[in-house]
Amino acid sequence: MGEQAKRSFFQLVRYGIVGIASNLAAYLVFLFLTRMGVGPKLSMSLVYLAAASFGFVGHKSWTFSQEGAWLSSGSRYALAHFLGYLFNFVILMVFVDYGGLSHEWVQAVAIFAVAGFLFLSFKFFVFADSTKPEAEAQ
Repeated sequence: MGEQAKRSFFQLVRYGIVGIASNLAAYLVFLFLTRMGVGPKLSMSLVYLAAASFGFVGHKSWTFSQEGAWLSSGSRYALAHFLGYLFNFVILMVFVDYGGLSHEWVQAVAIFAVAGFLFLSFKFFVFADSTKPEAEAQ
């Protein structure tokens, strides 16, 4: 396995650790809110914002080890998450509102679909300058 492949593998592992922690907490809050009578899309919206905020610090500093550039990476991160949020919202709308499926199961699957989209967005757009090999970055 080449250096870039190893780097990508470890980024994916760290992304998974941060993602599992933030998404598990977010999903439990989502279930709690929906049980309290808050609609699934509003619940998802509230927990999405909280989990995304928590995730930025973890992904920037640990997953992709990016130093500096908080404003530029933060704005790209916000854009990626806005698109991820829209993706999640459409999944809920299509499969719950129009498909009649259980919002608990749809959201559980949506977490993984959105996570895949976000990993690629973070790696190649948000924190792209930290994914280059050390020789290229200098």
